[in-house]
Amino acid sequence: MKPVSLFHAPFCAFAVVVACAAPARADNVLTTHRLGAGLAAEAVTEAVAACAKQGYKVTATVVDTDGVTQAMLRGDGATMTALEASHDKAFTVLMLGAPRGEEANSAVSQRLSATPSPGGLAKLPHILLTPGAVVIKAGGEAIAAIGVGGAPGGDLDEACAKAGLDKISDRLK
Repeated sequence: MKPVSLFHAPFCAFAVVVACAAPARADNVLTTHRLGAGLAAEAVTEAVAACAKQGYKVTATVVDTDGVTQAMLRGDGATMTALEASHDKAFTVLMLGAPRGEEANSAVSQRLSATPSPGGLAKLPHILLTPGAVVIKAGGEAIAAIGVGGAPGGDLDEACAKAGLDKISDRLK
C-alpha cells in the first residue's frame, strides 16, 4: 500500500466534504415539469377551432402551475370578457381542482355548489366557479390547464378545452 502524501490529504478531505454535502444540497432543489410553448400554442389553437366549427366565438388560454398565462388565442369575434374568463377558468381548475384530483372545472363547480358556503372562494382574484377548463397532466402530474370562455355555456367551453387537450395528449409523456 502506498502512503498518502500530505499534498493529497487536504484534497481527499475536501472530496469527502463535497461528497457528503452534495445530497443535502440536492434535497433543496425542486424538479418541475412544464408544458412546452409549442404544445400550449397547439392546444389553444385547437380549442378555438373546435368552438368556431360550432359557431362559437371564444378565447382559449393555457396557464402554467403558477397561474401565469403561457398561451392565449382570441378567436375571431370573441368578446373581451372571454379573455379573462378563459384565464380564470384555467386558473381555478389548477388551484382548486388539481390538488383534489379534479380534472375539469365542472367537477370543481359541482363540488362547491354542493357546499352551503364555499368560504368566500368566489371573491378570490381569478377564481371563476363555472365549467370551461381542464387540467393538463404529464405522467399523472398537473403541469398546466386550458380554459375556454365565450361559448353560450360552460359545458360547451369545457368541451372545446377538452378538444385542445386531446390534440396534444399523445405527446404528454
